[in-house]
Amino acid sequence: MALQQTLIVYEALDSATVNGQTIKTMFEPYIDYGVAVEVTTIHDEPPENPNHTTDFVTIRVSGTRGKHSGTSDPAPTLGVIGRNGAIGARPYRIGMVSDADGPIASIAVALKLAQMKKNGDHLPGDVVVTTHISTDVSITDHGGIPFMGMPVSSATMNKYEVTADMDAILSIDASKGNRIVKHRGFALSPTAMQGYILRMAPDLVAIMESTTGMPAVTFPISQQDITPYDNGLYHFNSIMQPHTATDKPVVGVAITAGSVVGGSDSSANHEIDLAEAVRFSTEVAKRFTTDTCNFYDEAEWQKIRGMYPDLTAFQGY
Repeated sequence: MALQQTLIVYEALDSATVNGQTIKTMFEPYIDYGVAVEVTTIHDEPPENPNHTTDFVTIRVSGTRGKHSGTSDPAPTLGVIGRNGAIGARPYRIGMVSDADGPIASIAVALKLAQMKKNGDHLPGDVVVTTHISTDVSITDHGGIPFMGMPVSSATMNKYEVTADMDAILSIDASKGNRIVKHRGFALSPTAMQGYILRMAPDLVAIMESTTGMPAVTFPISQQDITPYDNGLYHFNSIMQPHTATDKPVVGVAITAGSVVGGSDSSANHEIDLAEAVRFSTEVAKRFTTDTCNFYDEAEWQKIRGMYPDLTAFQGY
């Protein structure tokens, strides 16, 4: 179960004064069990307020054979990124907004894994969870739907949220402000890697079905979605942006709704839906770090690269 962890994180983030230190304090009981939290504070970038700061948070839950341990044959490292513009739109909105789904879910994954580790269930590989905390940014228009602005550029987010040791990435993001996928819960994207949009990962589909007890729900992405966010092309949202900063596979975990919900809408974080995404991501962490879950078919990938050109140009400009 992951509802308790989801609610704990929700209540911690539902504050006008929350910052990275709040998250660091939350994980203090787990420091002696191989859990480390790093907070990096940077100034916001225009068009937001450069006098305001944003906290980037990195939570590492170390594995028994993780890269952090220095072993010569490390187990795979999973990255879980909580994508968002900001968790609040003060003073335009009071309280937490829909866009906070990414930070809530990702931090709840880290909390669940930390508690598992304290209780004696150790994963072989590291899990690195990253996100950022910003409580007040502007509201922008995205095809007639109110989205959250961003305190810094997507490239800056990737700088602090995509780490070199991540062997695969789950990017969790609120994705309710669209008319493409209308489902209350969460949905998975195809795997994106090195400029290619690959097939849906069968292992992830199976995990979604087993953890939710329902048929898997997926959403389409286009070539534009895996290009840099500020290149002037249309993007579904920023969920696939980590792809532009890594050569490893990236899968989007979109928190979705049955109706169109703007990213800046408040009272729109659905705890059960978030808990399901947390439970899914936790199970992926268990299996990926034990090398029993693949984000793509390696043999097919080698065939693709032998037949078709390098598409990494789509990761840049």
